[in-house]
Amino acid sequence: MDEFANFQDILDLVVKTVTSQEFFLQLMVVVLTIVVAWFLSSKLRDRLDASQNAEDDGTRRIRRRIGSVFYPVRELLFPAIGALLMGVAVAISGGFFHHTWLVKLVQGFYAFTLVLLISSKFVHSAYVKFFMNAVVMPIIALYAFSVLDDLIAVFDGVILELGSIKFTLYGLIRTAVFGILLFWIGRLSNTKGQDLIRTRASLDDTTRELALKSFQVALVVVFSLLFLQVAGIDLTALVVFGGAIGVGLGFGLQQIASNFISGVIILLDRSIAIGDFIELEDGRSGVLRELGMRSAILETYDGKDIMVPNEKFITTAFVNWTHHNQKQRYPINFEVAYGTDLEKLFDILREVVASHPRVLSGEDVPFEERPDAEIASFAESGIEILVEFWMEGVDDGKNRVGADLLFMIWKALQDNGIEIPYPHRVITIEEKKAAPAPRKRKAPAAKPAAKK
Repeated sequence: MDEFANFQDILDLVVKTVTSQEFFLQLMVVVLTIVVAWFLSSKLRDRLDASQNAEDDGTRRIRRRIGSVFYPVRELLFPAIGALLMGVAVAISGGFFHHTWLVKLVQGFYAFTLVLLISSKFVHSAYVKFFMNAVVMPIIALYAFSVLDDLIAVFDGVILELGSIKFTLYGLIRTAVFGILLFWIGRLSNTKGQDLIRTRASLDDTTRELALKSFQVALVVVFSLLFLQVAGIDLTALVVFGGAIGVGLGFGLQQIASNFISGVIILLDRSIAIGDFIELEDGRSGVLRELGMRSAILETYDGKDIMVPNEKFITTAFVNWTHHNQKQRYPINFEVAYGTDLEKLFDILREVVASHPRVLSGEDVPFEERPDAEIASFAESGIEILVEFWMEGVDDGKNRVGADLLFMIWKALQDNGIEIPYPHRVITIEEKKAAPAPRKRKAPAAKPAAKK
């Protein structure tokens, strides 16, 4: 009988709640919000579908690019819009009807569906999935059943002390949860933003790198301010630490700040760009592969990476081989015998060098950039010949034109019987005469004895 009475009480409570005026008012708001969310999401989904088929001209090109960014997340439109509109409905119901449990329940369902879709289709990290399933979804469930506010009040009453610093358990949990969310959203935004900027064909390499660095700095500033706000730190208090931060930059972080500012200056004045072949003051050289906030990376042709601080490009001299002009001139030196027919030799050399596909030659090339051969000097063993040619790019790596031309010239000289002399040295060995043997001194004769 007691169990039946309890069941009857529960049934009476359910009937009373369902037939109450507050329930019907909330139900009306929920139905209206669902209809509006469905209408808006369907319209946006149609626009996104149409943007993928739009012609690539004028404003349609911009609409197509914007639509391509949001097209993969079109499945999230209905639950996302529904959760947002339900948040507005919660405020309206609380202000006019003083009851929000039904609207919160539906909003929690939308939020739960949204997080479930994001976790299953868009999150690839196992740690992020675990965080969303173990932390975010339980919080949504507590909010949907109107238990979260009471739980927050309990946690907010637990005060923790760390020296002279006091904070609540709720503040600690809130900072940890939203800090992880902001970190993940910031990293995802950074990745997607970089991909979007790098795919813009209308931007040159330098402008693209400047846009990337500006985007990264703005992203760090925005998410840092959001994190400080979530942590409950008064942003005006940061002014107090401005002097200390300035002193820290002046001493401990001087090099980091110098490299960062140097990187910004390099991007603004466009003295170097991605893909330039740069030779440093100490003789090291390589192709500029990456220009970061602290340093640049030069990739050598033998597979090594040279990390160069950005301030080196401001304070020291360097050679940029390919910044404004990709064309380079290279020499080849060798000797021929003094009896060589030079006029014939020069014609052969010009023809051989011009036959290489990477060498600039032909009537459309300026005269001073065509392959040429001339006498460089008169050496001891022969006539020194200078061959000059122009080409696009640096003579190394995939080009390596000079090595090909050396072989081609050597083969042409062999075919035409032209001799490449080598130094001759005549060594004369003089035979030394044997020195006369020294004369032996005769022993002095004994003196006769004196007569008595």
